[in-house]
Amino acid sequence: MHLTKCLFYLQLPKRSLLLAACAACIGGTFQYGYNISIINAPTMYVHNFINQTWRDRYQTNISEDVLTLLWSTIVSIFTLGGLIGATIGGTLSVKLGRKGTLLANNISALTAALLMGLSYPTGYFELLIIGRLLTGVNAGIGICVQPLYLGEIAPTAFRGAMGMGTSIFITGGILTGQVIGLKEILGREEYWPILLSTTCIPAFLQLLILPWFPESPRYLLIDKGDNEACKKGKVIAQSLHRELPFQNNLAGVQTKKPWELLMDRSVRWQLLTIILLNIAQQLNGINAIYFYAGYVFKRSGIPDDKIPYVTVGTGACECITALTCGVLIECLGRKVLISGGYALMSIFCILFTLTLTFQDASPVVPYLSMACVFAFILSFGLGPGGVTNILTAELFTQDSRPAAYMIAGSVNWLSFFFIGLVFPFIVIGLQQYCFLVFLAICSLVAIYIFLVVPETKNKTFLEIQTEFQSSNSRKVYNADGWFKTNETLFHQE
Repeated sequence: MHLTKCLFYLQLPKRSLLLAACAACIGGTFQYGYNISIINAPTMYVHNFINQTWRDRYQTNISEDVLTLLWSTIVSIFTLGGLIGATIGGTLSVKLGRKGTLLANNISALTAALLMGLSYPTGYFELLIIGRLLTGVNAGIGICVQPLYLGEIAPTAFRGAMGMGTSIFITGGILTGQVIGLKEILGREEYWPILLSTTCIPAFLQLLILPWFPESPRYLLIDKGDNEACKKGKVIAQSLHRELPFQNNLAGVQTKKPWELLMDRSVRWQLLTIILLNIAQQLNGINAIYFYAGYVFKRSGIPDDKIPYVTVGTGACECITALTCGVLIECLGRKVLISGGYALMSIFCILFTLTLTFQDASPVVPYLSMACVFAFILSFGLGPGGVTNILTAELFTQDSRPAAYMIAGSVNWLSFFFIGLVFPFIVIGLQQYCFLVFLAICSLVAIYIFLVVPETKNKTFLEIQTEFQSSNSRKVYNADGWFKTNETLFHQE
């Protein structure tokens, strides 16, 4: 019986639905992953460009401290742009619609590509800073609005698989950036301005493809009250039919602002959940694993000039895992994958700490460390890497969802910035024992998910909200001002 259910869940969505997801993702979270990885390959070439530009301007060589500061600014300002994008993405998705926001978002990507491409011929390295800021804005809006769009166009039975498009295209973008940055393609010094400008290609593709697909029918029905336009979005007709009474009640309801959502006592557990999961997604040790990967590969005897190719293997590993998770999510469910992923990451934190500590004990130990690198990445991609964004869509109803994505996105980008700022000091202070910090984070998150978060597989948004409030309200509240309806406790506003 269980095998039959799994086979049912493994059926693929309709082709039009898959194409709509690809059109949304190619200019959305693909850009996020691509711009994270693409900046690594031309590091030394950009250093040389800044040094040469500084010498031409001021007839003196740039100091190492100023060079490091400028390069750090070019890399890290991406996160500031992402935070800006996350804070405005939800508002834009209400004003312009989900699809409209994704299309308009390509303006920032095209502008960024133009500025970064012109930086070398014009001799202005400042254009790189502005360009990276705009790519961050593009990524922040994309990672906020794209999962919102996918979650609303997908029928309930395929919502998890569709939502995994976010993770699949992030990892696909990282892998593509790693491959394009190889010396055999665009990784040579003379090509680095072209390499950074290739962010325009996904933007052009989305502008060509996405207009052929419909706006989110839930947005059209609930936010705009446009029944006729909603009916054209046939891909989720069956899903909307199940929720129609609830959707009609929401028609014309004002979309909540982030601060209003933060003050809403009825969704405090959902908010706490997405905040914790988005913090954990950045602070769970995945960045530390990538940081140590080069060291581990070198200790395993891999030549320096071959390490970039092995690094591509880590990107491929995460991409394949995201695809696997997309296939399994409707069979195993969200809760099993994300809690299981964090549990496995906890185990590999311990093993990786041990193998790094005893690197010189045996010639075999460096290879065990390399195995831990891949195992940790696989565990991350299996659940935490993809399910986090899906839960953000599923734990909130239509009037709260844009604000929830703004809060979740802001927390995620702030955590991204924090780990980039603090991580070097953690490594210097604790060395390989830094993974004990990540062990504590992964373990606590796994326990929280197991105890608090309900399974959301194959349930409507209303059913999920009802079950979440029911299971957690009973644990905490049973006082005056609360009333019981259908065995569920709600606060009487």
